[in-house]
Amino acid sequence: MFNKVLIANRGEIALRVLRACKELGIATVAVHSTADSEAMHVRLADESVCIGPPPARDSYLNIHEILAACEITGADAIHPGYGFLSENAKFAEILEAHDIVFIGPSAEHIRIMGDKIEAKNTARRLGIPVVPGSEGAVTDEDTARGIAEEIGYPVLIKAASGGGGRGMKVARSQADLGEALHTARSEAKAAFGDDAVYIEKYLGQPRHIEIQVMGDGKGGGVHLGDRDCSLQRRHQKILEEANSPALNGEERKRMGDICANAVRELGYAGAGTVEFLYENGEFYFIEMNTRLQVEHPVTEMITGIDLVNEQLRVASGGGLSFTQEDVTFSGHAIECRINAEHPETFVPSPGRISYYHPPGGLGVRVDSGVYQGYSIPPHYDSLIGKLIVHGRNRVECLMRLRRALDEYVVDGINTTLPLFRELVSNTDIQDGHYNIHWLEHYLAQKA
Repeated sequence: MFNKVLIANRGEIALRVLRACKELGIATVAVHSTADSEAMHVRLADESVCIGPPPARDSYLNIHEILAACEITGADAIHPGYGFLSENAKFAEILEAHDIVFIGPSAEHIRIMGDKIEAKNTARRLGIPVVPGSEGAVTDEDTARGIAEEIGYPVLIKAASGGGGRGMKVARSQADLGEALHTARSEAKAAFGDDAVYIEKYLGQPRHIEIQVMGDGKGGGVHLGDRDCSLQRRHQKILEEANSPALNGEERKRMGDICANAVRELGYAGAGTVEFLYENGEFYFIEMNTRLQVEHPVTEMITGIDLVNEQLRVASGGGLSFTQEDVTFSGHAIECRINAEHPETFVPSPGRISYYHPPGGLGVRVDSGVYQGYSIPPHYDSLIGKLIVHGRNRVECLMRLRRALDEYVVDGINTTLPLFRELVSNTDIQDGHYNIHWLEHYLAQKA
């Protein structure tokens, strides 16, 4: 196992990784910008190093400064968390060249899955069902028109690099295609420095289902069930649950086995998530995230398996501590992403938290790096923390979530807590009848 791990991230995920390291007896190094000098993970780490001013490009994305922090502290491994450098193949290669372990998959696998076109072709080769569409980048309107006519309108034009809804446009007819193609390429170029786009069939009312996988890098791999991430705003997830209320046991096992087999064939190391759109009983691959997901706690709650612990074991050469036969699912779990935003306008609300009281009790977990008196900086993602609840079944889980949300108090700033209190009382949510467009429609009706 490692002697010292540097955590190249901030906020709740940095604290999450720090706790896993401490439970394994691994010394920790927190890196931080000047804006995060009072952050909880900085306070709790064994050592801390300031790596630059508030802008992420000058601190959390500054590879040179992070490497210097490793040299200063003698860290022999880096955990990237999620976001920032977690899916940066060049970063993984640089660490390898400096004999520092990147706690994640190989640079090759990061690069393959980071290119949406290559990822889709790889998925097809591994037997994973994909959305009908182009097999490569589309650069001109004539080619786009031919593909769209073959698979049928509406179609979705997507950036080959990146995500988060940028470089993504829907063409509902041939008349829309030219403008959608031009806009998607322009947005992709501006956001990712790459104007490559591809086309796939646009599904009308799909759910967003993802499969959690783990690989040992030596041909072994498992799945840990599914998560339903269909409650989204502007392609950003806000609530996730495991297992999905839309799937039956047969579908869950079939897709889990397909993804686990793919991990084994790839020789994949560490945590990964294979994401799908699901409609009318069919799954369609959209991407694979080669890192820990924000929503990983709901999987931990229903399996009892510490995913960060397993990441550390695999990266240190120890392999997984369990087999597929050891994975069992108990109860139901839901996660709400609580953001420092106005609950109706979603305008960010940085500032000082004057009073903070997280909920507690049986089956309640809060992953957060904030505390009373902490000032949320305006420079980063607005996530305050994640409220995760577990129940013996979905009904009990929702009841517990309602109670926990009522207990959660964050004063001094705006938060999205009121929105979640509304959602858990909505009949569609209670019945599990929602898709990736549901929240946008709900918010539009309120406006």
